[in-house]
Amino acid sequence: MKKPLLAVKDIVQITGITARTLHYYDRIDLFKPTHLTEKGYRLYNRSSLEKLQTILFLKELDFSLKEIADIVKLTRQEQKQILKKQRQTLLLRKQRLENIMTALDEYVAGNDISNLHIFNHSSVLPLKEQYANEARFIYGETEAYKVYNETMENLSIEEKEKRFSDIEEIYKQIASCIHQDPSSDEVQRLIEEWKENLMQFMTCDEELLACIANTYKFDSRFKNYFNQYGNEDLADFLYRAIMHNINR
Repeated sequence: MKKPLLAVKDIVQITGITARTLHYYDRIDLFKPTHLTEKGYRLYNRSSLEKLQTILFLKELDFSLKEIADIVKLTRQEQKQILKKQRQTLLLRKQRLENIMTALDEYVAGNDISNLHIFNHSSVLPLKEQYANEARFIYGETEAYKVYNETMENLSIEEKEKRFSDIEEIYKQIASCIHQDPSSDEVQRLIEEWKENLMQFMTCDEELLACIANTYKFDSRFKNYFNQYGNEDLADFLYRAIMHNINR
């Protein structure tokens, strides 16, 4: 014969939640027992299971217990409206997690953090914007930066990508020469080509080139970025090649 009332241990066996959770739900008036025995044991009728299962379902949907307490008091139609909004919230969260997983895979595969789109759906600014703001903070008053900024504003997205791609290709070629002396003719030819590309963005005097070289060598972010092109310390190699070009 079926039991008319269920004890805590029965609820635990049916749902898989803990007795401690049931006691807590009782304390906060979220899910109270149907009856209390003379000895204070909690008992639940079988129809109350539906409410508990609804609570557990809402909890899986990432509602807080306070929100759940309000939702279970609503009509089924009112609940549906809230759940539709929650679906959109969960969808955005899913997309963000997928972006994070993609960025994680790319980072583990060896891509530099500056190339990841990790903050594109976050309150934190994307890394490229952070770098641009940092450059503006450091170099914003210099004439070279003003020229660079004006040049970038006048370029289309395609033109910007083409110029950055050209410079990136030079870095790859320099990486292939890393076993040569930084002062070798081939390396210095590539440094000259690198300078010519920079000149399309700004006027580069020796002081600015030395500043760029030091940034490449001593800023760990740039070191990590350049080292993705080779197994050796390309950032230090670039520094030595640029400094030789300046001092020769």
